[in-house]
This record gives sequence, structure tokens and C-alpha cells, in this order.
Amino acid sequence: MIAKLAACFLVSLLLFGVLPVHALEKDGQNWQDETIYFLMVDRFNNGSQKNEKKVNANDPLAYNGGDFQGIIDRLGHIKDMGFSAIMLTPIFDNVDGGYHGYLVNDFYKTEEHFGTIKEFKALVKKAHEQGLKVLIDFPANSVGPTSKLLEEKGPEWFHEKNRAEEGSDRDKQLNGWVDGLPDFNHENPEVRAYLIDAAKWWIKETNLDGYRLDSADHVPAEFWKEFSEAVKAEKDGFYLIGDLGPESGSLYDEYKDAGFDSFYDYPLMEELRSGLVKPDRSLSGILDRWDTNRDNVPNPDEMAVFFDDHKLDRFTRDMVNVKQFPGSQWKQALTYMYTTPGIPVVYYGTEIAVDGGAPPDNSRLMNFRTDKELIDHIAKLSELRQKLPSLTRGTMEKLYEKDGMAVFKRVYKGETAIIAINNTSKTQYVTLSPEQVDPNGNELRGLLINEKVVGEKDGFTIVLDRDESEIYVLGKKLGLNYPFIAVMAGIWIFFIWFFIFLARRGKKRRLGDIQE
Repeated sequence: MIAKLAACFLVSLLLFGVLPVHALEKDGQNWQDETIYFLMVDRFNNGSQKNEKKVNANDPLAYNGGDFQGIIDRLGHIKDMGFSAIMLTPIFDNVDGGYHGYLVNDFYKTEEHFGTIKEFKALVKKAHEQGLKVLIDFPANSVGPTSKLLEEKGPEWFHEKNRAEEGSDRDKQLNGWVDGLPDFNHENPEVRAYLIDAAKWWIKETNLDGYRLDSADHVPAEFWKEFSEAVKAEKDGFYLIGDLGPESGSLYDEYKDAGFDSFYDYPLMEELRSGLVKPDRSLSGILDRWDTNRDNVPNPDEMAVFFDDHKLDRFTRDMVNVKQFPGSQWKQALTYMYTTPGIPVVYYGTEIAVDGGAPPDNSRLMNFRTDKELIDHIAKLSELRQKLPSLTRGTMEKLYEKDGMAVFKRVYKGETAIIAINNTSKTQYVTLSPEQVDPNGNELRGLLINEKVVGEKDGFTIVLDRDESEIYVLGKKLGLNYPFIAVMAGIWIFFIWFFIFLARRGKKRRLGDIQE
């Protein structure tokens, strides 16, 4: 009985002595709080042998075997890194050669190499059970070169192939055949109805959470407005990410009322890849993009921030070309991506710094037998991004930037986060003035690599080694925690007393046994 009472007392003391770190409560989960893992179905993981048909993992232009079951089997891998959503390349039935999903044959069937619709429904259900949203790419611009729709629907459903040679550059972009693929005639009401009905059908059947809209810049904004109103009526919170391509910066105004919730941020991507590919490059252009987005796009906090996708050479290849170690540069890049406004969209394989040139080399089969350095870094960033609302909802202010050393501040409802990124080749010392960050009785507590900076009269001086980043939170100086010290001392005193008590009690029992 005494031992049980002692255990209860100790537990109470320990619970009393723990000082939790309180994070601000978020007002629900918004899309700007999400992080998206974008994967190519065929190249992620092979989970079923029954759908293997003309599969050759050694041929980058052939099906490599990835499928819905393979994704289900690896949901834990995605969830452990802290992602809150997965986004898949198109899952629809493709003509021969459409391993990537963009040569659509039938919008109402799944690609047989990936699995059945029943298996896809199971994937969505399993993902939702693990707290992961599911988005798929819906290519509404074109079909495969031998798609059955060409014969079934007739020429009035598609633009003439040579129409791309007529009119202005914008007319060519909207009406031409992209990559030689038959281009839908969106002026035809039957085409619009077919695509919208198919998009609604997949939501009803599978409970999807959103669409990525590839080549959205090749489709009229009027169609997208009709499309977005229809699909969003099917499910509350349904999300649409528009890919307007490399020239997206000049198209925001044209598509601002088309119903997209966010756009792929190509201008930022170009700045990111240029500035972070190696040390000692200016990051000013990267940081200044926030002001541009804030003034030019409907939802700047929800812009899709990315480095890689299925159309680009891998960012790792850029690093290799300039003889840089990918691990350290990726850490800096991911820290920026996770701590600035926007929704991080991470292409599969980033967590192992996959290399690759132009397609299809950029979409190699995933390898899960790797070291965990980048995986752990992503997981830590995800944890902090969820704990600190300032990283997803806060204001954005540049405090310092010079030749690759950048410091910026994010503030949300009294929570202040200071992010420092040292993308230079030497240790950096940066002093932040009292006007930038109030030092009175405060300190900056590092949460990524556990650095700490105490405020002085003239501000804070951040010291950061080369190739390191830190996420600081401003808080009152902790100093010596006397209540906690007193509790711990009480625990030790109780331990000592308790053991003395037990020893004396045991001695008395032994003496009693001897006397008997």
C-alpha cells in the first residue's frame, strides 16, 4: 500500500514539474496549413503483381509497376514525414505508353496498370483514415493520340491540329495541340458537359478532396469558371490548384475569377532554384516574391510552392551540375519552403534527393532503402509548421539578406517566429535591432537545431554556421526555473527518505524473524 501511494505521489510531482510549451490554437485547418506530397502513380511503389502487363522497370518509357496498392502500402512513409495530403498524377485509363497518366483514353475508368476503381476507393479511404487528403490531376485540355474519344465523339470535339498556327500567341496557346495531343474544343457545350460530369462523378464515387489542373493555361478561363462552380458544389472545401505553366505570372489577371483556389508559383520556383542551388547567392529575389504575390494573386498564402514536378529536370540535377552536395542544399530549400507563405508541394523522391534530367529521367522508380537525414528534416519541419501558426498564417517581413544569408519574420496573433537561413560558405553573424525584434526581457529559442539567442539592449545577434537554418520563436527569458528546481529537489528528497524507510522496515523484519 505504501509503495502504491509513493508511486502516485511521484507521478503527481513529475506531472506538476513538467512545463509544457504552449502553441497558439488555430481556427480550424485551412488549406494554407497543408503540405502536399505529389507522386507519379507508376513510379512510386509496386504493391500488386496482378495488374502487371508489359511492365519493364528498366525502361523509363514503359510502365514500371507502381499502383494504388503500392501507395496504400507506403502511406505510413508519407504520413511519418508529416504530410497532410497526397496528390497523384492522372489515374484514368490511358492509351499505350501513358505510364504518366496524361494520354487519356477514357475519363470514367482507371488505368489497368494502376488497379481497379475499387482499389482506388480503398486508397482514398485508407488515406482519410490516416488524416491525409487526396487530390488527383485532372487533365482537361487533351487526350491521348489514339484515344477512343476521337472516334466516338467526332472532329467537332477537338480543335484542328493546324489551328495553332493561326491568330495571336494566346490563341495558339488556347487552341493548339500541346505536345502533339488532340486538343479539346471547349467552345463545344458537349465537351464542357462531358468533362464536368466526369469530374463530378469521381468526387461522388470516391470522395476525393481536390484536383490539380494540368495545362490550365491552355483552357479558357470561362470553362474553368463553369467547371469550378460545378465540382465545388459536389463537396464542401473541394480544392482546385491550377497549373498555368512557366508564363503564369502574366496570366494571373486572366484567370483570377476562374475559380482556382491556388496556382503553381512558377516565378518563385525559378528564383528558388537559382538562389539555392549553391551557397553565396543572393536570396533577395526569393524574399521579394512575397510582395509581388500579395499584390497580384487572389490567395497569396495558398500559392503552391514547389521545386520539382514531372515536367522539370530534378533540382538535384541542378546541384550536381554545379558540383554541390544535394543533402545540404535540399535542407536549406525545404526550410524556406516550409516557413514562408504558400502550400509546400513536394515531388516524390525529394526526401532522398533523387537525381534526374529531362522527362522521363526525372520520374525514376522510387527507392525506399535509403538514409533518413532528409526524411527526418522534413518530419521536423512538418512538426514545427503544425505547431506554429505563424509559419502558415503569419505576416512576412524581410529583416536581413546578403549573399545567401537571409533572416525573415512571421507574426500571427502575438506569436513571432524568426527564420534564419545561412546559405553561405562561412559562419554568419547577424544583429537584429530592437525595432526589428523587441529584446526587452525576451530570447529567441531555436526549435530546429536548438540554438538560443538572448536579447541584449542593442537587439539580438544570431550566429549560424554554414549550411544551417534555424526557426526561432520569441519568448520571455526563462532563466533559472526555481519552481521546477524545487519540485525536482523534492522528488530526490522523497526518493532518499523512501529508500531509508524501506531499508529500516526491512531491518526490523529481519530482527523480528531472528528473535522468533
